[in-house]
Amino acid sequence: MFGFLLHLRKWAGFVRFSHTLFALPFALASMAVAAREQRGWPGWRTFLLILAAMVCARTCAMAFNRIADRKLDAANPRTAARALPTGQISLVGAWTLCLLSGAGLAAASYFINALCFYLSPVALMVVCFYSLTKRFTDFTHVFLGVALALAPVGAWLAVKGNFEFFPVRAGVIVRESSAWLPLLLGAAVVLWLIGFDIIYSIQDYEFDRAHGLHSLVVRWGVDNALRASFLAHLCMVTLLAVFGWLARFRVAYLAGMGIILVCLVLEHWLARKRSLKWINVAFFRLNALISIVFLVVTVAEVVFPAFRLVW
Repeated sequence: MFGFLLHLRKWAGFVRFSHTLFALPFALASMAVAAREQRGWPGWRTFLLILAAMVCARTCAMAFNRIADRKLDAANPRTAARALPTGQISLVGAWTLCLLSGAGLAAASYFINALCFYLSPVALMVVCFYSLTKRFTDFTHVFLGVALALAPVGAWLAVKGNFEFFPVRAGVIVRESSAWLPLLLGAAVVLWLIGFDIIYSIQDYEFDRAHGLHSLVVRWGVDNALRASFLAHLCMVTLLAVFGWLARFRVAYLAGMGIILVCLVLEHWLARKRSLKWINVAFFRLNALISIVFLVVTVAEVVFPAFRLVW
């Protein structure tokens, strides 16, 4: 059993399973809003299928990323100890995990609904394509943001089965059920990812320059890139505020927005220290907290309508 757990830990570390905390809460928040008529819960079957689809999609994307970057990882002192460059995991094993998890996404989507199944190859292409972008574009952060933004959009489709932008109930447009909500949330996720991926890329600034890899940090320099990161996060907060207004959220959501804003300010303060230790804190802990707080306050607003006042 101990050996099995060590083996499982090795594979979880290979795909950074803990980083699922970034996208999954936004997907679950979107699911809860989409299922508002069922008090934020679409049923165990749909929930488990959404969870399976999310885990499979992210595992496939991360495995492909490790495969595509294995030579670069071996040359980079920061990443040289990763499982693939050191031989802890074989290339065949990595490809097997990538293909199986991709098939897992397609299977989960098939049992969700027809639209999700038909779109699953597109989703796989988008989430894997990001890993190649650093070779030819400075806007690689945008592609990563789009890849993670599929999570709230996909969760909405899993519950609703369609995009209804101006839903009418009893002759009245119900804005809190509008498909603009997952799109706004997806756009906020794109901006969030742009902001914190720029911060994360600072660690590899010198290596990327020396090896001809692209990023906004390489293109603009660290200081200008950090300014762009801060601007992206300001725009993210604005979109989240619009999302809350459209969803008719107020008390709990406003409290959560305050916590998220504090986390973002602290993240940028830590990023300017340019220490590897502090960048990792800013990247993982604070951003994981942001996504979890967003999920908690969104679910609170959906499940406990008393939190919601007319806004």
